[in-house]
Amino acid sequence: MGSFIEINDTLQITKEQGFPKELEYEKHKFQPYTAEEFKNVVFEFFNKPNIRIYHRPPVRNFLVENINDKWLYWGLVHILEINHDYVKGVTSGKYKIIYINTPDEMKHTHNIIDRNSDTKYI
Repeated sequence: MGSFIEINDTLQITKEQGFPKELEYEKHKFQPYTAEEFKNVVFEFFNKPNIRIYHRPPVRNFLVENINDKWLYWGLVHILEINHDYVKGVTSGKYKIIYINTPDEMKHTHNIIDRNSDTKYI
């Protein structure tokens, strides 16, 4: 008997899973995005493997883009809605961006928060 439920403080997703297509790292390096640009936008993510629980607002969750299994720490989000498909064993939901790291912060965030050299993007 029992269940496996993963509690997350990080929304780590690919573009295919719902990472914002509007956020492009190469553009961000030269013309940084701000959270203000997305303050009224609700994004959706889909089919995140396993059943997961996220911190609810006003607690932040990290927003990470998974690029070929390398993690790029973009900033912070609030998870607004979670849906669990217990048959498929996936989690989907909605989120809002509350902070976007500067390009310089992106370079340092992985070293401060994650420290896993296998997933380091920058």
